[in-house]
Amino acid sequence: MNLFGRSRRTTEPSIADPNYRFGPPTRQSYFASIKDDVCAALLEYVGTTFFLLLAYGGVQASQSEAFSSSQVSNIERDMYISLCFGFSLLSSAWLFYRVTGGLFNPDVSLALLLTGVIGPVRFVLYCIAQLLGGITAAAIIYALTPGPLASNTFLAPNVNRAQGVFIEMFITSALVLAILMLAAEKHNATPFAPVGIGLTLFVCHLWAVYYTGAGMNTARAFGPAVVTGFPYDSHWVYWLGPFLGSLLGSAFYSILKQYVIFARSPASASVLTVPDAASPRQHQVLAIQSRTGHR
Repeated sequence: MNLFGRSRRTTEPSIADPNYRFGPPTRQSYFASIKDDVCAALLEYVGTTFFLLLAYGGVQASQSEAFSSSQVSNIERDMYISLCFGFSLLSSAWLFYRVTGGLFNPDVSLALLLTGVIGPVRFVLYCIAQLLGGITAAAIIYALTPGPLASNTFLAPNVNRAQGVFIEMFITSALVLAILMLAAEKHNATPFAPVGIGLTLFVCHLWAVYYTGAGMNTARAFGPAVVTGFPYDSHWVYWLGPFLGSLLGSAFYSILKQYVIFARSPASASVLTVPDAASPRQHQVLAIQSRTGHR
């Protein structure tokens, strides 16, 4: 029936349609995947413990060697610690990447939350799991090795707290950016992302391990501090600095993604350039794709 000279559009849903619902679409609950989130958090706890257990063990070994030998230089010790953390993260992330993402770091979890990779419930569970993993790893090393725990992070004598915050901020932003660009941003080299991420951690330690201990990870600094009773009053530096670094890295990645990566044409963003010496079969495939419009 035509009312007021207008007819109902054919695209409007029928009132009798049992699947039609009035009002805005229902929003999925944050706890809709709580079971998966809890399972992922438990595995993240195991992965964080595994990563920091290897890293703390390397630091403890270098400290014990320095006490027993007078020929070990500080440069050699810094290199040893940097290698321990870099390769520990590389191996641990490669093992747990397909299970939980291999974050092992509350500040990395925050960056993934800010960029929309994970939800708020998983973020909270991940942070709890990572902090507990840091405590567990530090407690195991403290129980299994002789001497005082050597994994605490503290500022060098000539480094003030403001300098420590900014050093931690910049090295954490480098780690966050490496994870977002290599792991979160999917591409052909994504399966090898743990290599680049581990090398980034290694290089950042080469710079900052002398000045701040190269925390870059609140869980990494929090675990030994809890086990040893918070012996340094500058512990807040390793919360504020990595937090700011997470914000900086996430903001820079978002700018790149919005104005650089997606500003390119679809062809340049998704087509892998074939060298001139390509086989005839490759040229034939490219010709078929160009005629059909497939990328």
